[in-house]
Amino acid sequence: MNWSEDRQNLLTTVTNFQPGNKEVNTLRILLHGHQGAGKSSFFNSVNSALQGRITTRALAHSAVNIEHSFTLECKTYKVRKDRAGSFFPFTFTDIAGMHNVGIGIQSEDINQLLNGCVSDGYTFNPLRPITEDDPRYKRNPTLKDRIHCLVAVLPADTVSMMDDEKIRQMRVVREKAGNLGIPQVIIMTKVDEACPLVKEDLKKIYTSKKIKQKMEECSCRLGVPVNCIYPVKNYHEEGTTNTTTDILILDALQNIVNFANDHVEDQEDNE
Repeated sequence: MNWSEDRQNLLTTVTNFQPGNKEVNTLRILLHGHQGAGKSSFFNSVNSALQGRITTRALAHSAVNIEHSFTLECKTYKVRKDRAGSFFPFTFTDIAGMHNVGIGIQSEDINQLLNGCVSDGYTFNPLRPITEDDPRYKRNPTLKDRIHCLVAVLPADTVSMMDDEKIRQMRVVREKAGNLGIPQVIIMTKVDEACPLVKEDLKKIYTSKKIKQKMEECSCRLGVPVNCIYPVKNYHEEGTTNTTTDILILDALQNIVNFANDHVEDQEDNE
């Protein structure tokens, strides 16, 4: 990383990006993971880096021990590009955190989202799965309705302590996305909590043996290649944005958008 120049280069690249398939005007990115992993905070951090100020559009829970996921509704966020009213050609869908069976969103609900069958605004009920009778259910989704990149969010500081059932649930979602050809990445959050050196100086993130170990652990447990894992620090207590945090967020965003675009271009090539 060139910590003094990369922010503007990344921002320019993302700002000038356009999808490569004429059927898809907006790439759809789905954030998933377990409660408290930092999904909502990651979207807020992306939005903050793009707007140049701290934003809190997606509500994030501040409690350390969260009994239930704070996000219950399927909420898709557009990202404003300028004051004239234009938007970036990608959206983020934030959903309830995954829990044990009977609490929070279940893997089958996420499968319906991946296929584009669920409209924005759907409120998940762990005791009542999504059915075709629901007025928000889309029976004939097209490519533009489907998810184009699946982003798993894992916290670096606690990934070692995640029980096997939680990992299994995330692997099920990953398998379903893989069957649909949807690219997948991991956003590894809370790097400052996992490594004291990184907490002191975020620029040491790619020279930290601890962070490398955590990335390899994420790769091993979830089955995602290390080069598709992006360690970041979300904005959660800062009052202003800073260049180093922005660079990590924008670098992850650029790769996510590129993977999503590769997917929609592949669909056009296969037609």
